[in-house]
Amino acid sequence: MKKVLTIAGSDSCGGAGIQADLKTMSALGVYGMSVIAAITAQNTVGVQDVMDVTDEMVEAQITSIFTDIDVDSVKIGMVSNSKTIGVIKKLLLKFKAKNIVLDPVMVSKSGYFLLKPEAQEAIKELVSISDLVTPNIPEAEVLTNMKIENADDMKNAAVKIKELGVKNVLIKGGHRCNDANDILLCDEGFVNLAGHRINTKNTHGTGCTLSSAIASYLAKGYSVKQSVTLSKEYITKAIENSFSIGHGVGPVGHFIELYKKADVDFE
Repeated sequence: MKKVLTIAGSDSCGGAGIQADLKTMSALGVYGMSVIAAITAQNTVGVQDVMDVTDEMVEAQITSIFTDIDVDSVKIGMVSNSKTIGVIKKLLLKFKAKNIVLDPVMVSKSGYFLLKPEAQEAIKELVSISDLVTPNIPEAEVLTNMKIENADDMKNAAVKIKELGVKNVLIKGGHRCNDANDILLCDEGFVNLAGHRINTKNTHGTGCTLSSAIASYLAKGYSVKQSVTLSKEYITKAIENSFSIGHGVGPVGHFIELYKKADVDFE
């Protein structure tokens, strides 16, 4: 079985972060492992508080995994400060980590800033060692310091981000009001990934889920283009089968096939 490591924050309501990553990895048939970089108090309404795990503990977790287990791919999610970013970069280079997928999480859907301002520049250090980075449009605007309003802007932003050293760039278009089209810049050039907007408010953890899916498929030997395409299919189906668990933005259906077999009542 292929083994995938997620380095990210923990989501107490289970819809995003480490919990979403592990659910996704399990659904796609790989063995998920985790390094918790931060602990969040959050629910479907928003993020109430964040506590960073110490740099020493992050280092200990990463070292513990790599000195014992062969890691087939790494997904990096929420990392909120520059010191932790430096530790992660140092260790991933030391252990020659492969198939690194970076989801540069900056702001939660409720508007909570998960990446400290001083770390916005430091996150580029992780971009430089990644095999794929998956920013949404607001995150791509921060990374490039440019406004993105259309598909041409997305392509220009992808080029600018690739100049930071990353091998492949996926800019997610879900924040555009007219469609959910994504643009991938890879060895084959630009690949347009068409998508349709799904009428649901329950999209908690979509970015975490997508990046974890990509890391899972890369671990299984698929190309970047194949991994992104299959992952977009997975997240689309998960969003189509999302559901409410509280008073706000509910999670996507990571295990929808399992839920159906178990005859789950979502009401």
